Amino acid sequence: TLRNHNQQPVLDVCFNPTGSRLASASSDCTCVVYALAAAGPEESHSVQRQAMSTVLCRCVGHEKEVSRVQFSPNGQKILTASADKTCRLWGMTGTCLQVFAGHSDEILQCTFNYDGDCILLGSKDNTCSIWKDVNLALEEQ
Repeated sequence: TLRNHNQQPVLDVCFNPTGSRLASASSDCTCVVYALAAAGPEESHSVQRQAMSTVLCRCVGHEKEVSRVQFSPNGQKILTASADKTCRLWGMTGTCLQVFAGHSDEILQCTFNYDGDCILLGSKDNTCSIWKDVNLALEEQ
């Protein structure tokens, strides 16, 4: 059991493409990224994950709950959707690299295309938006 969201509900979780990391999104306005170490087959999964997980970073910057989290196809960036009407692109140190704004209500869904150069957002304002040429090459400062 992973507990890093200040007693607030976890609203979404996902693994990176290799399964070596996981991310959780919460109503505490954050996303937490964990590194998962491999364990032997004799260990139970719950014990393995509790004893073998490390917090890599905490993504802090949204003003309201984070409803969705998604790894980029290369596993090096995180995308979060929030009730604050924004979506954010994060590096693996928790640095916000880009903010996507423009919806008039909370963003409920976010995803990358296969190549990772476009993102699709779904909002409670009854619209979807496509952001093309997302620069996954953005480096953390």
